[in-house]
Parts: sequence; C-alpha cells; structure tokens
Amino acid sequence: MPLGRLGSILRRLGSTEIEVSPIGLGCWQFSGGGPATLFWQLLSQSVVDDIVRTALENGINWFDTAELYGGGRSEKSLAKALSNASVTNGDVVIATKWNPILRGARSIISTFHKRQQCLLPFRVDLYQIHHPVAIATLRSQIDAMTSLMSQGKIKAVGVSNFSARLMRRSYELLSERGFSLASNQVKFNLLHRQIEHNGVLEAAKELNIMLIAYSPLAQGLLTGKFHKNPKLINDLPLVRRMQLGRMIEKTNSLVVVLEEIAKSHSCSISEVALSWVINYHGDSIIAIPGATKSEHVKQNAGAMSLQLSIAEMVRIDEVSRTIQL
Repeated sequence: MPLGRLGSILRRLGSTEIEVSPIGLGCWQFSGGGPATLFWQLLSQSVVDDIVRTALENGINWFDTAELYGGGRSEKSLAKALSNASVTNGDVVIATKWNPILRGARSIISTFHKRQQCLLPFRVDLYQIHHPVAIATLRSQIDAMTSLMSQGKIKAVGVSNFSARLMRRSYELLSERGFSLASNQVKFNLLHRQIEHNGVLEAAKELNIMLIAYSPLAQGLLTGKFHKNPKLINDLPLVRRMQLGRMIEKTNSLVVVLEEIAKSHSCSISEVALSWVINYHGDSIIAIPGATKSEHVKQNAGAMSLQLSIAEMVRIDEVSRTIQL
C-alpha cells in the first residue's frame, strides 16, 4: 500500500542514509503474551493489522521491535501486518534489538538468522544492543555488529539505554572500523527528562547520534484520559495500573496546560506532548509511542504536523520542570 504523505519531515538516523518519520511505532505491545501482559492487553492479529495499516496511512514509515518482545512474536506479528498491508521490503524501515542477557557477543551473529526469519520478508535496517548490562565486552559486541554491517545484513547499528560514557565509547569503537553509531534509544518524555542533565543529549548532539525516545507519553499518562476519568486506570494491566495510579494528582498541572494548548490547535493532548518531545530540542530526538488501537496511532502521527510556537513549548517546559515524581 502507498505510505501516507511524508514530504520533508523525514529525519536522518545520525550519519547514516536511513531516513525516518519523527514518529515511529513502538511494537512491544505486539508481544502476544508473556511478561508484556503486565503492561499491555493481548492484541489479535487483526487489531495489529489495523494499527500498522493506520500508521502507514498517516505517514509513519518505521517500526521498532525487539527479540525480547515475546521472543520474536512481536517481530512476526509486525511482519505479518506489513505483508497484509501489501508493503514490500524497502518501503519501510525496520528496527529491532539483540538481547545481551547472559550471552556472549558471538550470539549477535549466530542468532541473527532468527531475527531474519521472524521478520521475513523484511530486512533489518537498524540493529540495536537492547541495554548495556552484558557479560560480553562492549568491544566484542561492536565487533559483531560491524561484522553484520560488513556483510550487508544490516544498514546501521544502534544502542539502547546507554549512558553518555558508553554511547561515546560505542561511537569510538564503530569509528575505528569505519562506521557510525546511528542511535541511542532512551526513555524521554515530559516527566522523565534525565537525558538533558546526564550528558546523553549533549553527547548525541555533538556526535550526530539520533536519540529515540521510548515511552514518550509516559505509558499513556500524558494522553490526559486518565486525568479525565481516573476509573480507567482500573482496567489497565497490573504494572501500568500501579505506575499511573500514583501519578495522576502530581501531574494534573501539566495536563491542564497540555489540554489548553491542544484546544487552541484543535488537536489531542497526546499530539501536543509528542510534538514537544520531537521538536523542543530541534531534530535531535524522534519518538516511538506504542498503540493498542488505530485511533491511538492516528493521534500519535498527528504530532508530526503540529507546529507549536516557541512560547507554547517554553510554557510546557516550565510546567514540566516543576513536577517532582
């Protein structure tokens, strides 16, 4: 199927040739059971198909998944949804992640065929080290990733949850081999802004590394719907119910401002919160909100065309900084 209008909004992943929409689709919720059910409701393939189709129709051209998301079930569900939407390999950008838990760096190469099988017929464009906690040395992990790059099996290397120091070291190791670090996937939203103070954002700008913001809506808290109707929290899976329930009152002042700005633009609170994430620091940050309904992803995609004024972004920033979680 033809993708929605992308125009000039695409952003390049670091120094690579890969161009992505500022809003992608996080696919953890496609895990199909297991630990993910503590955060997300089970989704049928038909619902996943609808979500992915809506993303494509609204200008989203890339999708982020991982080996850890259901042991490959998220990857398989995503690939099936893209195929059902008549998307062909090369039409979209696929990002997935290697799980380093209790594994040596050799498994990056030896298990890569499993990622390929789960995502068939789509190739892996961005391959990421899921987190920095590993028994393998960073050098050996980067060596394995560059081996896949040299073989043309992936287009770019990324990391996830890396500190500024480890991100800089990854950049150095890749540079020694003639490659660049494309991205670092980090938690960032109006309630979690640590990257602005721990050196990650500064290093990313300096080295031209794209930051990919996960949980940009704080697990749905920044949609405002739970503030309007707190009883909705009771219907959430266990972990999200515990996380969100204690934060409603603390975040009310921010949601009030987001809602006021949303009304002035005739858009949703989600769009305002996401627009701030992907624009406040220029083009240094892109975001991967999840979605369990097609209307969610449509609103998320709307953030790409929302133009907040500098005054509006500053006002949101100021209120956000007053919240202590």
